[in-house]
Amino acid sequence: MTRTPKAYTDAAATGTLDKAADENFPVAPFFLPQAWRDDLMAVYGFARLVDDIGDGDLAPGGADARHLGVDAGGDEDRLALLDAFEADLHRVFATTGDGPRHPLLRALRPTVRRCALTPDPFLGLVEANRQDQKVRRYATYEELLAYCELSANPVGRLVLQITGTASPERVRRSDAVCTALQIVEHLQDVAEDLARDRIYLPAEDMARFHVGEDDLALPSAGASLRALIAFEAQRAHELLDEGTALVGSVHGRLRLLLAGFVGGGRAALGAVSAAGFDVLPGPPKPTAPRLLRDVGAVLRRAHRER
Repeated sequence: MTRTPKAYTDAAATGTLDKAADENFPVAPFFLPQAWRDDLMAVYGFARLVDDIGDGDLAPGGADARHLGVDAGGDEDRLALLDAFEADLHRVFATTGDGPRHPLLRALRPTVRRCALTPDPFLGLVEANRQDQKVRRYATYEELLAYCELSANPVGRLVLQITGTASPERVRRSDAVCTALQIVEHLQDVAEDLARDRIYLPAEDMARFHVGEDDLALPSAGASLRALIAFEAQRAHELLDEGTALVGSVHGRLRLLLAGFVGGGRAALGAVSAAGFDVLPGPPKPTAPRLLRDVGAVLRRAHRER
């Protein structure tokens, strides 16, 4: 279970952090050292807020906009908010000045210094959300992977940096896991994304399976769309397989955390499959027993392959 740290007194910041409970993976579970939990929640707060900005989920002219000095009132202001957020991010890394304005970025500053984090992963997450404002469709799977390089992979790299376990091979495995988790989320959220005029199913795959955009707006998926979702789910499954060795390459409580990431992805894919690959009525979510089984399976595999 992930709990919002008591240090966050701003209501907007607390509301952002509380969303950790809705993720497909554990963000900062209780069994981790407190320092790791604090650092992971600080990074999560950044990642969640930048996604909320990009998705237009913030209240117009609300506390987040005021913290960033932006009078935001509509979709056209998302880029302005992202620009202001990036400017505040640079204050996190600045050695002079008054520091960041937003409470979530003020909370990030000690983590950045303690873990010697660099700006690049954070800037990638900001750029992914800028891309969401400009790119609504992806022609090929390769284009989608390039998007995941910005939107998902930085998170795994930050986890490795925070825990002091980064290496080229672990980063490669982590990228595979994070890309898989992003694809799974896209599959779960097809209807929600369409409502935002975004489609993360590659156009070349939609054409191959004879799926049109109108098919995504139906109450329930037809056979062609179900086949397409199954195809993309298999891709995510293969990426998780590629990344699973990451779990066995670390030890102790970090192994359990990473097993939670991989197992969470497997459980989410299991929920998509259990729904008959019909994701249109709503995001298929795994049950707690299913999640525990999949995490256990990942841990057993890591033990065998070490």
